[in-house]
Amino acid sequence: MQQKSQKKAELLDNEKPAAVVAPITTGYTVKISNYGWDQSDKFVKIYITLPGVHQVPTENVQVHFTERSFDLLVKNLNGKSYSMIVNNLLKPISVEGSSKKVKTDTVLILCRKKAENTRWDYLTQVEKECKEKEKPSYDTETDPSEGLMNVLKKIYEDGDDDMKRTINKAWVESREKQAKGETEF
Repeated sequence: MQQKSQKKAELLDNEKPAAVVAPITTGYTVKISNYGWDQSDKFVKIYITLPGVHQVPTENVQVHFTERSFDLLVKNLNGKSYSMIVNNLLKPISVEGSSKKVKTDTVLILCRKKAENTRWDYLTQVEKECKEKEKPSYDTETDPSEGLMNVLKKIYEDGDDDMKRTINKAWVESREKQAKGETEF
């Protein structure tokens, strides 16, 4: 009986792998999409809230800057990594003058403006294009009522069900009044 257990122990010893692989300490990477930003004359400041980020080692919070982008990587925060990549900044930044600060539950990214005392209306070029596409265009050469109809169409297309019902009701009532000859014009 003793010999059998010795043989089993020898077999187990022989089956051990030659090298022990260290376990990976971080799980998956979470993409950061929620942030706030502000600006001063010299900096564009991006605020990212990550509970507990002030407790991770400083080398685990990395930011890489280019003239028109930055990317943030926070490693091993509560068993996960956090990543945020912002490309196509609205205007160029100074790579050397940009930095990061880790505060309580917050990472502050400071992008140094190349052109000081300039105002950024948007953080990225894509955001600017999207917002400006949404603005109704006012063409002075066309019929004013056509412009109003275009605005109403946009409100209708972007509106929720209640907004669509309200616009439909107003349109039907207006048509009924016109049919009866009760126009207010």
